[in-house]
Amino acid sequence: MITKRDKGRMSPFFRGRTLHAPTASLQLLRRARGLGTLALDKGLGVRKVPREISSYIDGKFAESGESLPVMDPAKGEPYTRMRTASPQQVKEALDSSARAQKEWSAWTNARRGGILIAAADILDEYNDQLAELEAFDTGRPISETRVVDIKSASDCFRYMGARVKSFDGQYTELPNGFCYVRREPLGITAGIGAWNYPIQGMAWKAAPSLAAGNSFIFKPSEETPLTALMLAQAVEKAGAPQGLLNVMLGSGEIGKSLAESPEVSKISFTGSVPTGTRVAVAAAAGLKKCTLEMGGKSPLIVMKDANIENAARAAMMGNFYSNGEVCSNSTRVFLEKSIVSKFLDIILKKTKALKIGEPLDENTHVGPLISEKHLEVVEGYVATIEREGGEILCGGVRPQGWEKGFYFEPTIVTGLPDHATISREEIFGPVMCVYEFDTPEEAVERANNTEFGLAAGVFTKDISCAHKIASELRAGNVWINNYNLTPVEVPWGGHKKSGIGFENGPDALLQWTQPKAVHVELGDVEEWP
Repeated sequence: MITKRDKGRMSPFFRGRTLHAPTASLQLLRRARGLGTLALDKGLGVRKVPREISSYIDGKFAESGESLPVMDPAKGEPYTRMRTASPQQVKEALDSSARAQKEWSAWTNARRGGILIAAADILDEYNDQLAELEAFDTGRPISETRVVDIKSASDCFRYMGARVKSFDGQYTELPNGFCYVRREPLGITAGIGAWNYPIQGMAWKAAPSLAAGNSFIFKPSEETPLTALMLAQAVEKAGAPQGLLNVMLGSGEIGKSLAESPEVSKISFTGSVPTGTRVAVAAAAGLKKCTLEMGGKSPLIVMKDANIENAARAAMMGNFYSNGEVCSNSTRVFLEKSIVSKFLDIILKKTKALKIGEPLDENTHVGPLISEKHLEVVEGYVATIEREGGEILCGGVRPQGWEKGFYFEPTIVTGLPDHATISREEIFGPVMCVYEFDTPEEAVERANNTEFGLAAGVFTKDISCAHKIASELRAGNVWINNYNLTPVEVPWGGHKKSGIGFENGPDALLQWTQPKAVHVELGDVEEWP
């Protein structure tokens, strides 16, 4: 086991392995960009990203406001600049949203559903081009974005488009009449997205909102603005009214203005607990509906009778996939004592086989983190490990040869107590913490000892034990003998400080509508007094 690292040289974790430098073709992609708008067409790709991008309002790009750099996480330098939306543009977005929503809500459910399904088809058609943008923008490997991000977005639009076609209200017989309940749109709605899964996160909010008859204004993370602009254009290409889906670029002030706007009926947020709390406070001040999907410190419990190979695969996916930047990651892996040594041998071998590389390299497993600031946050957490009693088995440093980007080696840690800093706080990076336990009761108690409750998992061949543990885990999403599967057909949301409300699933449209009970009297009104 590797217990010490010399940060002045290559970590033993990568000694003897080839870390490929950026290729000439990938560097060319960064230089061969011109000026102009970022349009959804067959030539779409990194080469087409203009040197400056702007908000998409009422069917067109609207240049205004301060210009901010958008960083290439693999290179550590700006690849474009972003024009922040002005207060006047926020007003224009609200005005166009109101106009478009009035037209859109008058359409039948079937007609709106058809538009969403057409938008899903367009996303599928441009899957490879959008996946390239997503990988470049986020730093995540293109081998992921090509099969997950765009497909999850199109799945959501297709599912909500089909679901809304049979979405109806309620009819109740009364003694002298009847009552019917209409599910009506909320009006103008808004979303604030995270930087790790930009187009997927936007789709999970926009698709049910639009299906329900609302208009939608989206504020993507300033770190990853590209594919939000593409999704808005895809919806318009499918036949939706201009202004129905607007994208506002900028800093947190844009999100704050949307959360505080009296014209916005609902706000949906994905991100950190502190920011989500501020969004909730702003929404509460206006008594508007609010959905929050926030952080996690999710446990993965592995019993001694489990298929260890499958459990190890799940732990790899639940910690190092997407560079470790996933809110539901199983960053606390609890192992029954008798299997600790075997599990660690397997997981160390798998981790050492991971290839760090360029996001657009098909062979890359682990790309850069999103920003220098976030990399420093991860390094700060790792710095607490040994002084709080933990042992770093591998990783824990920036890999040699990738100093210009925001790279960090996949890290495995053992020996930490449950009260250690990184046992309690979300790191949002490629750091797996391994713990030992004696009994299932102990494992569940420790797994629940967190302020978060987004996800959890259990591996065992004893199906009775699996269901018992699943019922006792305080989390919104629990996997048995797998991890981090997120089909759009089932709800996604957290317990405790991991969130309020949910996205996806058969009842998602209820989150974006409001009921109206219409009472019909068939007899006479009683005389009074």
